[in-house]
Amino acid sequence: MSTLRVTNIEHPDGGSNSVNFGGTSSLRVPVGTEAQRPTGAAGMIRYNSETGTTEYYSGSSSSWVRTSDNPPFDADFLIIAGGGGGGASGGGGGGAGGYRDFSNESLQTGTAYTITVGAGGAGASGGTNNNTNGSNSVFNTYTAAGGGYGGSGTGGADPRDPNSGGSGGGRGMNRTGAGGAGNTPSTSPVQGYAGGSVPGSSGIGAGGGGGASEVGENGGSGDNAGDGGDGVASSITGTSVTRGGGGGGGTNVSGQHGLGGAGGGGTAATGTGGSGTAGTANTGGGGGAAWYNTSSQGGAGGSGVVILRVPSTVTATFSGGVTSSLSTAVTGFNIYTVTATTTTSETVTFN
Repeated sequence: MSTLRVTNIEHPDGGSNSVNFGGTSSLRVPVGTEAQRPTGAAGMIRYNSETGTTEYYSGSSSSWVRTSDNPPFDADFLIIAGGGGGGASGGGGGGAGGYRDFSNESLQTGTAYTITVGAGGAGASGGTNNNTNGSNSVFNTYTAAGGGYGGSGTGGADPRDPNSGGSGGGRGMNRTGAGGAGNTPSTSPVQGYAGGSVPGSSGIGAGGGGGASEVGENGGSGDNAGDGGDGVASSITGTSVTRGGGGGGGTNVSGQHGLGGAGGGGTAATGTGGSGTAGTANTGGGGGAAWYNTSSQGGAGGSGVVILRVPSTVTATFSGGVTSSLSTAVTGFNIYTVTATTTTSETVTFN
């Protein structure tokens, strides 16, 4: 057997052409252990004597990949949890669901990833403190926390502090104190902000729910309620859309109610017979608060969403309890928007 020792083999017409090896036998690639791997560069191939398989170096994942494995790919995804419900009796606005945005994350084909879209929290029913946090949304190992519910005001409901969450709920009217904490549990970058506070116990409107980009507005004098914090704009679908707005705080003075934050936050009740507006579906917006009495309803939080942007060469298969849609509006990508899941055990597998 003859040995040919060269550094490079290249077609004489240039690198864009192929080099063909004739015959019916085989071409033997370098063999070695994992410790003997060279410094990786895209396009390298070798035989791993420890695993007994050929492997190549993936430039997208910067790692050695066995040819028997399913290849990795890079993806962008946006995870938003359900918004919190608006508070009772001049209560605080509901906090937006946690907002988590990821770019160029390595995923694997052939792997079943958990996917969950969180529901919005219930709004307060009349003068009853039965409003709830939104539910978490999940993709793979990443979780966005549900928005915190708004606290109760002094218009007839029992005292109730606002709750923490992805973004926190606003403080209720005339109940001195801080809004619910945002970014709970803590993530980096932050997934949301605190609800608005109330600096006094007389003539002070409720605080707005926290949003994905800012703290909910504090309640003010003259029964002036705070607006919900604004959300964050994303162009993951090819069009800029703002999501994750907090709910508006409640009051007892016409025209002083809190507005919902940009990105689906619900507006508080505007009068004695009115009720808070629900957060917009699939934005994670917080619910608007109830009017200052025991008959008005707080608005429910808006449901969350999970959006997955993968290369156009990759397709997604969802389990039976997933509601999703596909867009190819951005050249080179398949964009899957998941708007609902029936259980917390649903999955998506890429091929």
